[in-house]
Amino acid sequence: MKVSTHFQTEIQSYLEQRAEYDELFARSYRNPLKNIEDCITYILNYVQKSGCNGFSDDEIFGQAVHYYDETDIEVGKPIDCKVIVNHHVELTEEEKTEARKEAIKRAENEAYSRMTKRKTAPKKESINSNNGQMTLLF
Repeated sequence: MKVSTHFQTEIQSYLEQRAEYDELFARSYRNPLKNIEDCITYILNYVQKSGCNGFSDDEIFGQAVHYYDETDIEVGKPIDCKVIVNHHVELTEEEKTEARKEAIKRAENEAYSRMTKRKTAPKKESINSNNGQMTLLF
């Protein structure tokens, strides 16, 4: 399974906070037969089966809790997908610097690609081209 670490971190953080104030859930959460990877797989399969593309935080967190609360639950097959988390992510200065470098490099590559494309693109001849000779029409 290849899911953004941010998505997994958000789910795990919520579950840990919930386990701090909910003793009943804390017992389920500490079950050695359960793990965050299977929890994420369960959530992704739930989302896929629903046919919907967007969910509230509460719906997704509810499914995570459901995974841990149920003793016999079908997780499903791992899904390779892209998950978009609509939470603000604060980057470190190092991550910002690296992102800027990557963006500049992409822009330079795109500009270079456009420049070389113009130089190598064959010039289109006009449909009425007569090799430089004038045509008189009556």
